Amino acid sequence: MRSTQQFSITLPNQMADVVKAKVAAGEYATESEVIRDGLRALLARDRALESWLVGQVAPAYDALKADPSRALSIDQVRARLSAEHQDATVKS
Repeated sequence: MRSTQQFSITLPNQMADVVKAKVAAGEYATESEVIRDGLRALLARDRALESWLVGQVAPAYDALKADPSRALSIDQVRARLSAEHQDATVKS
């Protein structure tokens, strides 16, 4: 039994040019390898997003739901973000 499947895909010209350029530059041996690597990157991004949602977003939501007094007003959020931005700007 085959462990691969063949697909016929259609890409916009700009994406097709990128795929061809990757192969021409020797970064990949075939167009299929470029597409496979792109899918692996997409899957890794999806896993990272899921991990963030489960590990950080859901617990923060649950904590806020359990104690709504922890919520910040929009003005508090803006002030905090502004202060963090200021700190980051000064340090760089």
